[in-house]
Amino acid sequence: MNPGYNIVEAELKEFEGIFKNALKSDTPMLNRMMQYIVKTKGKQLRPLFVLLSAKICGEINDSTYRAASLVELLHTATLVHDDVVDEAPERRGFLSVYALWKTKASVLAGDYLLAKGLLLSLENKDFRVLELMSDAVRRMSEGELLQLEKSRLLNITEEDYFSIISNKTASLLASACAAGAYTVNQDEKQVDLLRQFGENTGIAFQIKDDLFDYGTDDVGKPTGNDIREKKLTLPLIFTLKSVPKETRRFLLYTIKNKHKDNSSIKDVIEEVKKAGGIQYATSVMEQYKQKALASLDPFPESKEKSALADLVRYTTERKK
Repeated sequence: MNPGYNIVEAELKEFEGIFKNALKSDTPMLNRMMQYIVKTKGKQLRPLFVLLSAKICGEINDSTYRAASLVELLHTATLVHDDVVDEAPERRGFLSVYALWKTKASVLAGDYLLAKGLLLSLENKDFRVLELMSDAVRRMSEGELLQLEKSRLLNITEEDYFSIISNKTASLLASACAAGAYTVNQDEKQVDLLRQFGENTGIAFQIKDDLFDYGTDDVGKPTGNDIREKKLTLPLIFTLKSVPKETRRFLLYTIKNKHKDNSSIKDVIEEVKKAGGIQYATSVMEQYKQKALASLDPFPESKEKSALADLVRYTTERKK
């Protein structure tokens, strides 16, 4: 169980009821799809951040539950659409919505989830929360498109990388934390502190995810999935910048032309390890972890503050 769940266990159950109710549809096929999504949902990490960010600032209320539901609705919509884009057969060990219902129905189901989230906020006049979350959706789309463009050209810089992961991954967590804070006291200083906390936590989370591709002593064998998909992440970007020209040419040629070959993927991983790409990415992840923790400093000590700090540590120390 992730840190913090025990602190808001009752609130998470309340949220689940609101979330399930928000998914209901009078269209039988859509209702079946929504029931399947509920059955196969993940760890609800983002609603957890909403609830803890609210509780560190004040008392959770109906607006907080709606914010948590909106975050989960938007997040789920993006996952359904992502699986269509990636033609992914699975999601969290289950058949994806795309695998079961194919492209047209999946795109429409994702659109439905987005619309339900918007309506949940508009009907209750949660305009600031909706503004925060809509900005995250815009940034996620921009991040995905920038990554698509850069992976085709294989010319991604470190600046591009941080722009991509800040938009793709961190923006939703940043907005979730900010929205949670806003629902209880509308103090924009606290809202911004928790937005920064979520942003830096999200970036650290993504760097950790990218490190899994290369494997370390504590997480087992490398997967090489990013290399297969021609995604240039921080360990590889650092390596390409650090190695001699002939090694750089070899790596780019391999990624472009041999990215499906297991032996060639191993060669790339070895070069990254030799060049210090793993150590570099780990040190940068640690910097973002410290930035996230620093954003919590102005808040008084509480079990919610400790839980948020533990979540950042969990993010960077997890084994999978």
